[in-house]
Formats: sequence, structure tokens, C-alpha cells
Amino acid sequence: MRWGDKPYHSLDYEMKQRFGEKVYRLALNGGMTCPNRDGTLGDRGCIFCSQGGSGDFAASAALSVSEQIEQQKKLLLQKRPVRRFIAYFQAYTNTYAPVEYLEKIFTEAIRSPDIAVLSIATRPDCIPDDVLALLDRLNRKIPVWVELGLQTIHERTAAFIRRGYSLSCFDDTVTRLRSCQIEVIAHTILGLPGETEQDMLDTIDYLNQSDIQGVKLQMLHILKGTDLADYYSRTGFYIMNLEEYADLVIRCVEHLSPEIVVHRLTGDGPGSLLIAPEWSARKRSVLNYIHAQFRQQKTWQGRFFRESSAPETLPGKPSCRQHYPKEDTECQTLLQYTN
Repeated sequence: MRWGDKPYHSLDYEMKQRFGEKVYRLALNGGMTCPNRDGTLGDRGCIFCSQGGSGDFAASAALSVSEQIEQQKKLLLQKRPVRRFIAYFQAYTNTYAPVEYLEKIFTEAIRSPDIAVLSIATRPDCIPDDVLALLDRLNRKIPVWVELGLQTIHERTAAFIRRGYSLSCFDDTVTRLRSCQIEVIAHTILGLPGETEQDMLDTIDYLNQSDIQGVKLQMLHILKGTDLADYYSRTGFYIMNLEEYADLVIRCVEHLSPEIVVHRLTGDGPGSLLIAPEWSARKRSVLNYIHAQFRQQKTWQGRFFRESSAPETLPGKPSCRQHYPKEDTECQTLLQYTN
């Protein structure tokens, strides 16, 4: 089974089906923080998260959203002709701000007619009802995607990485977003300490039963300045090599529903921060190797997908306490944009 030239349902294939051409992401910075950093839940972030809030490749928050978009467009247009873009708010938690501010920056981002999609990376415990209502309104104008950093379904791992919310919170928020027909993309990390291959496949099987439309798969990166880096220096926990990661990511894709769009098979941390795995820095080579392994193994997305394959780790009654930004800790960028 193939989607264009790939044995999996790639984002590139999906965008060409919807828009008739390739669509490129513009990584934007809304100048926000996170309840895991401002003291609401913690002040050190998730154990793997860099000081850039997983937005190390995003534009500078010192620029307006319009300026960031133009800057990012110029960089892309230097390499190739591009006509359509995804406005991707990537750094930190991009719904963790007053709704008035969110409306301003999101509306500014979609003003240009060449923006095809608004994509927002956030946490499921940071989408209160007023923000959901805003996303619903925007989704009537332009496709809105919400990207949720699930990483794992296993609560023991979630506690270790300091995710700060329960699996039931993720489920509840997916249901709320889908009630507004907003597409949901789940982020998962492969290779978290203590997780077995079956644990990771259980996460994939669980997502198959969730009403999500996309998934991002990524090898665990150890970055300088993170608590994970400290843990790695003390324990030296095992990091997969490229061959092992390629086999694992292929197993995950084989178990993934063919309907779920694969937004990412790997990622690359900033070279100045990356401690391990060093091979992940060569993103193009990693993807080429994974694609070669798909061909060699003669396999494809959904090969082992089963409709009722969700693991029996369902939580109890869904509950999700929503977190609001603290007024006294709003960053200067927010005040600058809203004044």
C-alpha cells in the first residue's frame, strides 16, 4: 500500500491531496510560557524540554507575527519556489495566554492569503472554554490544527518526564476539540527511559482508538541544559542507534491506522545543544535510511493495524483542570502585542 511515493500516509501526500501542491511550515514564536515553567505546575519544564520550549527552530518572539512570517518565507524561498504555508506556533504552550492576545496573533497569522493552515502546539490542560471558542471561530475561516504533546500513554513515564497532566485530560481535550471539528495531532517520543518496545506500541494502539488525525513520532533527544541531560550523565541510560530506531519507527507505523497522517518520523535537535543521539542531527540521512528500510522490509503503514487493538489501560472518568496564565508573570512580549 502506498501514498504517492511513500509506504505511509505522509503529511506531504495529505497536503497535495487537499491543496494540490506542497505546503511548508513556518515556525513561529508567540512569546508565551508554560504552566510547567511559570510555577503553576513547576518551574523546570518537562525533563527533556530545552530553554527554547521545543521551539528552538522558531523565529524570534521579538518580531511581530507578520515579521516572523515574512522572515521565514524568505528563508524558504531562497531554497525552492513555495506558494502555500502552514503558520505553526511552535515554542512553549501556544494557548497559554489571555484569549484577547491569542485572537490577535492568530488572526494576524492567517491574514495572508498564502497561509493554508493554522497549527498550534499546546498542552491539553491549557485550552479553556474561551480559547476553544476562539479556535472554533478560526476553524470556520481556515483549517486549524491543534498539536498536543502526549509523548506516552503510560502514567509512570509521564510522571518521570514531568508532563503534568493525566491521560484522561488528553482524552477529554481531544473530545472537546473534535466537537468543533478541529484536527488533532499527537506528539509521541520514542525511547523514553524505562519504556519497552511494547510500551511504545501500546501508545500507538491507544492513539488508533483516539479521534486524532495526525501523529508526530520522534526519537528522544538529550539536550544540554535539561534535567534529562543531568539524568543521562548520571545513569548513562541506553540510547538507540539509527538501525534500532528505524526498526522501531517502522513497527510503530505498521501498527498505525492508515487514516492517521504521519507528520514526522524523526526530528533533529539544535546542533549546539544536542548531546545524544548524534546520528539524529543528520535528519535527511535518517529519513533516507528509514525509507530504504521500508522498501527492504516490503512493509507499509497499517500492516498490523487492528480496529480493536487499544491496550487495556483506559483511565477512569475524564477530567481536565484547565490552567490559565498568571497575570503577574505575563511576559513583556504579551504586553507589547496587546497594548
